[in-house]
Amino acid sequence: MKAHFLRFSLFGFVVLLLAACSSEPEAVSTTPTVDNIPSFNRDSAYNYIQQQVDMGPRDPGSEGHKQVTEWLVTTLAGHGAEVMKQPFTTRLYDNSVAYGNNVIGSYYPDRKHRILLCAHFDTRRVADYDPNESRQNEPILGADDGGSGVGVLMEIARIINQEDPGVGVDIVFFDIEDQGNPGDDHDVSSWCLGSQHWGSSPHVPGYKARFGILLDMVGHKNARFMKEGVSMQYAPYITNRVWEIATQQGYGRYFDPGQTGPLTDDHYYVNTLAGIPTIDIIHVDPNTGKTFGPHWHTHDDNMDIISKSTLKAVGQTVLTTLWYESGGAF
Repeated sequence: MKAHFLRFSLFGFVVLLLAACSSEPEAVSTTPTVDNIPSFNRDSAYNYIQQQVDMGPRDPGSEGHKQVTEWLVTTLAGHGAEVMKQPFTTRLYDNSVAYGNNVIGSYYPDRKHRILLCAHFDTRRVADYDPNESRQNEPILGADDGGSGVGVLMEIARIINQEDPGVGVDIVFFDIEDQGNPGDDHDVSSWCLGSQHWGSSPHVPGYKARFGILLDMVGHKNARFMKEGVSMQYAPYITNRVWEIATQQGYGRYFDPGQTGPLTDDHYYVNTLAGIPTIDIIHVDPNTGKTFGPHWHTHDDNMDIISKSTLKAVGQTVLTTLWYESGGAF
């Protein structure tokens, strides 16, 4: 995943403050009672990540990319989802043609009350931040950057197949997120190509959800998730409430109450093109607010840096959010 920090003007800062002070209800400070919230299985989520990594790099056009696309389809179908692929053709920053497929799994598609969960599944075709310059042109395994969000959502899909969350849920795996222009922080439109396509043409015409949650880089053993700027601009109540739920569940050390600047990630296009208030749970260094960890876009992004405890913190928080939403406690 390559999430650039947007250039943040004074006007943008004022807009952000106004959005954060919108008329949305403030998060409550008490813990509502919602019965029968399932337990997120961290070992299962870890295994889903391992299965992806075992396919090798999953950059567009690679054998691993073909394998993971079909794996997403068959695994979601095995977990009871109504599944579709959304094919698209695009051009990368170097003007080469790339073929992608967003993969969508829908649960209880007839329900109007819907929640969107999403992650990207492609991995970066270059290791542009690897300290070994001789390997910077090689694709990475992307255990965290790509694999972790998919692993958490696939475990949630397995659980939803067994226990009704009380709302309709759409899981969207975005393709060709991580193939943007290396070294050019101003070429933001070269990233998140799958979500740009989906945001302009959702899998269901006129698709709407009450809110969305994007998971990106959610498996690192030292992960910290801060309140990201785009999330606070477009969905401040959702962001604050999810962070409060995480703290109530005992995961406050992962969910830092601090705020980062805005990021260009898939949720930006879900917000701006599809009009669905969507937040980003993403690892950001709380000391700088600008880096995604030393493994980011390097060959160290492998299974060695994945933590089951982090997966549990994120997965249980998202599951609890779904059940709170259906129980009127969100």
